[in-house]
Amino acid sequence: MPLAFGKVTAYAESGGKLQVPLEMISLRLYTLVLGAIGVALASYALLRRKPKSADDIERERRTWLNTIGRITDGTVIDVQEIDAQQTDAAKIKGAGKHPAIMLIYQYDVAGVSYEASQDVTYLRQWINLHSCRLGLPTSVKYDARNPGNSMVISEGWIGLRQ
Repeated sequence: MPLAFGKVTAYAESGGKLQVPLEMISLRLYTLVLGAIGVALASYALLRRKPKSADDIERERRTWLNTIGRITDGTVIDVQEIDAQQTDAAKIKGAGKHPAIMLIYQYDVAGVSYEASQDVTYLRQWINLHSCRLGLPTSVKYDARNPGNSMVISEGWIGLRQ
């Protein structure tokens, strides 16, 4: 049922005026449009990509470096255990029980010396941390475009020489 009527004047090519009635859009059509918008917003909210966790981002970085990385010689400087209460992740999560294990190493690329560390807490099953001693030679994979982005161990590659 139309809510209101109006007239619109249109000009024909012959120069005569035509009177065309203009009806307002019914409430039923507004309801359908608003319902469709609501369904679209609800499906976007449910199906959008969830943000990646820090562990997922680090795993993707290691996989990417394992694929494209160049290899150079390096040296293990130290292996340190950082108490769980001192790490930012433990403060955020609230219940960090295991200490973080950091492998600190040094390597040279194009005459520039780099010193880096890698969190190997979740990679312990692939290495023996007790055999990592000061001065242990290692291979380091690094990004050729950003040599500071490097690793010594990942799920598919181990650079430690034992």
